[in-house]
Amino acid sequence: MPVESLFPRLEALLPKVQKPIQYVGGELNSTVKSWDETTVRWALMYPDAYEVGLPNQGVQILYEILNEMPETLAERTYAVWPDLEALMRAEGVPQFTVDAHRPVRAFDVFGISFSTELGYTNMLTALDLAGIPLEAADRGEDDPIVLAGGHAAFNPEPIADFLDAAVLGDGEQVAIAITEVIREWKAEGSPGGRDELLMRLAESGGVYVPKFYDVDYHADGRIQRVAPNRSGVPWRVHKHTVMDLDEWPYPKKPLVPLAETVHERFSVEIFRGCTRGCRFCQAGMITRPVRERSITTIGDMVDAGVRASGFNEVGLLSLSSADHSEIGEVAKGLADRYEGTNTSLSLPSTRVDAFNIDLANEFSRNGRRSGLTFAPEGGSERMRKVINKMVTEEDLIRTVSTAYSQGWRQVKLYFMCGLPTEEDVDVLGIADLARKVIKAGREASGSRDVRCTVSIGGFVPKPHTPFQWAAQASHEVVDHRLKALKDALRGDKEYGRAIGLRYHDGKPSIVEGLLSRGDRRVGKVIRAVWEDGGRFDGWSEHFSYQRWMDAAAKADLDVDWYTTREREENEVLPWDHLDAGLDREWLWQDWRDAVNDVEVEDCRWTPCYDCGVCPTMGTEIQIGPTGKKLLPLTVV
Repeated sequence: MPVESLFPRLEALLPKVQKPIQYVGGELNSTVKSWDETTVRWALMYPDAYEVGLPNQGVQILYEILNEMPETLAERTYAVWPDLEALMRAEGVPQFTVDAHRPVRAFDVFGISFSTELGYTNMLTALDLAGIPLEAADRGEDDPIVLAGGHAAFNPEPIADFLDAAVLGDGEQVAIAITEVIREWKAEGSPGGRDELLMRLAESGGVYVPKFYDVDYHADGRIQRVAPNRSGVPWRVHKHTVMDLDEWPYPKKPLVPLAETVHERFSVEIFRGCTRGCRFCQAGMITRPVRERSITTIGDMVDAGVRASGFNEVGLLSLSSADHSEIGEVAKGLADRYEGTNTSLSLPSTRVDAFNIDLANEFSRNGRRSGLTFAPEGGSERMRKVINKMVTEEDLIRTVSTAYSQGWRQVKLYFMCGLPTEEDVDVLGIADLARKVIKAGREASGSRDVRCTVSIGGFVPKPHTPFQWAAQASHEVVDHRLKALKDALRGDKEYGRAIGLRYHDGKPSIVEGLLSRGDRRVGKVIRAVWEDGGRFDGWSEHFSYQRWMDAAAKADLDVDWYTTREREENEVLPWDHLDAGLDREWLWQDWRDAVNDVEVEDCRWTPCYDCGVCPTMGTEIQIGPTGKKLLPLTVV
């Protein structure tokens, strides 16, 4: 049966809300397929506002791959702002997709991509607006399978009560596999209902179904064990890894937003994974091994994407883009291709030790020199050894001096506060480093017109990293250190005015820490926060620390126990049954090395240090160089 569009009912509400264009749909390269001509239907959500969610690479890739499949349909939905939420509740308009404005509850799968845990309350809003029971145990045969993915899904335990399933790792292949399982089950007449479908997904070992696992606790609150509660369910669920990125050149036709978004560009992922070994970095740990796209595939993707979208900026993305084995050739080849056009190139933040001025010149050749961004992360040499960010002060000063001497006037530096073993002096070292950057910039450029912006985020220990056992710094400690840093910069008459400081206070990091390393008992806190009005917790104007603390107190949950407590080696962690491929003993040894200021090299260029990913996952590092070059574009 066809599913009617909700747009006639929604349209009457749009004049009453801010930015109504974000709910209209119809973007260039969006897809609307016939409901009746498809058998498996996905609603894909990035649980944030349209302006943040639309550029998300993960959702765009799955959207395109699924819609390329015959008899499969995928549409997108985003979090609605509170003004529209109130009107939808008053008028009985359910959560809708922006493509054909179909009700989310009508789909077979409701897939939600979490890049941050602070989107959990927005998920509950979407479920409730859709008419889908919040708790998986309450859902019936007419409800979609609620499926989580993204980096936060590597510990889905805090939202386990709300999920039917979760997927770890790369989504391209497993989305197709899940689709085929659902198609086959439906073709058989849906035997055994949703329970049988979930069992079929779980048996594969690649889909985690929380209801099929029981969690037992010690009297002191620590987890005793996590075990399957029925036969055929694996003890551990493994992540998915796409091994040949050249076979998956997505997105081919990037979505062009109707409303302003946070990233107004076409992004090409030039490689996936990172083995630099930064101990705080969950993304680097869980996406191993490194897999590069070839220079020719990158060139083809840029060409196709620019032609299909009209974007005038192309971002070459990865966790450390300057580490691509052919980045120099890629940059020169693309700069040559687009010289004299309105298409410019950009890199995200660059490692100090991977930067060179020739590379920077290529990326700025056809655009403006907006500024360079580096991420030393730690304010002192000792802290950079602790976090395995092998960047010396001399490296940084030499790099920025070269940049300033070549005409750049703005440098941004990213740091973290609250890192393991950190002391006040380490954070004050950020001020010393920023002063030296300005001093070197003035000397190199012969001008006082140089600036340095320092951005600081609060450190949050993440699962599947060496710091997963670490105690998180309290928000009082973080705020004290940030105030001392601000005072040090503000009181510097010589350099203070040339240094900008941006930071967030420590309270949001504590909530993120609770959600990052929480277990199933945290779910009742998330629900209580949502019921008390919690929405858009990643936005400072909507976030309420007190709301989270009140909810935790009512649930008799000790936030400090989950955040500022250091874990012992043998403690069962909530995510131990979810396999990112990393050897637990190696992670523990790397944690011990961190405490002892021992650095670890990158295994791309040095012998393997046995993190476990390649043998466990049956994968391998895939890097160039290929020796190929980008040819000029054919003029039509």
